Parts: sequence; structure tokens; C-alpha cells
Amino acid sequence: MCAGAAAWMSDEGRGAGLRRARSLLPGGGAVGPPIWKRVVGRVRTLGAEWWAPVAGLVIGVLGSSVLPVVAGAAGVPLLRRVRRAARERRAREGRGDAVVALCASLAGEVRAGRQPGEALTRSARDSGGLGEAHGAVLAAARFGGDVPGALADAARQPGAEGLLGLAACWRVAVDRGAGLAAGLDRLEGALRAERDQRADLRAQLAGARSTAVMLAGLPVLGLLLGTALGADPLHVVLHSTAGMGCLLVGAVLEGVGLWWALRIVRGAEAV
Repeated sequence: MCAGAAAWMSDEGRGAGLRRARSLLPGGGAVGPPIWKRVVGRVRTLGAEWWAPVAGLVIGVLGSSVLPVVAGAAGVPLLRRVRRAARERRAREGRGDAVVALCASLAGEVRAGRQPGEALTRSARDSGGLGEAHGAVLAAARFGGDVPGALADAARQPGAEGLLGLAACWRVAVDRGAGLAAGLDRLEGALRAERDQRADLRAQLAGARSTAVMLAGLPVLGLLLGTALGADPLHVVLHSTAGMGCLLVGAVLEGVGLWWALRIVRGAEAV
């Protein structure tokens, strides 16, 4: 292993020098990343859920059973759902930040003396806070349409609920002649405070979430310890009636416990 690492490092050093020489010499052209970086990049493009069949295949080979392979394949939809939920949560948080930036930029544009429609066009282009409803809202603002109604429709996007406040500020400013910039400043402060409170709550719940995940991984640690002690737990669990029963009951209790712990965390976040 040491000899292989030394050879790889020396080859990497020669490759780096060669790439640098090619980039400096005339006509050297652009040189792509090394092979190992391309391989790592391709592996990262695979979804995390596809590692479940790989892990199931490895365990199935070690335990001489097809059950881990079937379990790994069955875990693909579940892990895909978890990954999709995480992606949607990040998109929702990003859209909420964009709405806050939209309110701040719009308040600045109005305070600078621009008309509300022109200010909304500039702010929406810079912040991206309108999301998929960008064209509908700007069309309403440009051609004298129902801007509050368009903003209310745009607020149906996940994470864009703050646009309801913007619609209310716009309606009050247009119908009653109130100051739009002052209302937008208060709205921005409220949205920013809500976002900070949500981030603080998530930070406080991170310990509970990580504890639940750590407890869920203890059975795997038990199997590894049993293997290290020479007890061959995979053979016992996968090739005996008592082991199969323990595996079934343990999997059910594991799933229920993890679901219950994460349900408590999600309930606290919802409140």
C-alpha cells in the first residue's frame, strides 16, 4: 500500500508538472482535471439512494444470503424520498431568502424615487424572489394589472409565503396612499426575524436529530463487534430461525423508534 501510494504521488506530481508546462507553452491548450477527480465527480453525481443496493450486495456476499440485496433494493425509494425532501427543503429556504432580499431591494428602489412598478421589475430581476411567477407578476406591474393578486398567487410556492405580506403592502400603498417603503421595511424585518428564529430552532434540534441517527446505527456497530469477536453474527441472523426472528423484530423496532424520534423533531419545527 505504501509503495502504491508513493507511485501514485510521484505520478501525480509528474502529471501536475506536465499540465503546467502545457498550459505555459504556446498551443498547449486547456488541460482537464486528473482521472481520479473525474471518477470522484462521476461517483458524486450518483444519488445517495443507489448506495443502498451496493451495501446490500456487499453484506449479501459476506453473509451468503440474498436478503440484504433485497433489503438494499427496497431501500432505494425510501432514500430517494428522503433526498427529495431535503432538496425541497433547501429550495424552500432559498426561496424564502430571495423573498427577504426582494423586500429589501424593493424598499431601496422605492425610497430612491422610482415608481413601484419599475422598482418591482428591477428588484425581481436582481433578487429572483418571485420564482416561477416572475413573468406573471411583472406583466401585471407593467400593464396595470392586479399586482396584489399576482403576488398572492406567487405566494403559493413553497417558501414564498412572505409575498402575501408584500401583496398587502402593495394594496395598502396603492389604495390608501400609504408609504410603501416603510411597510416593506417592517415586512423585511419580520421575515428576517422569522428566518433567524427558524435557524436557531433548527440548530437547537440538531443534537436531538443526530442522537436519533446515532442510536439507529448502534445495531450495525453490534454486528461489527460480533464479527470482530469471531461470533459470525451475519450467519446467525441470516441463516437461523431465531436469527431471522430477531432481525425482523429488530428492524420493526428500529424503524418505529427512528420514525418516532424524527416525528418529535419535526413537530417541534412545525410549532
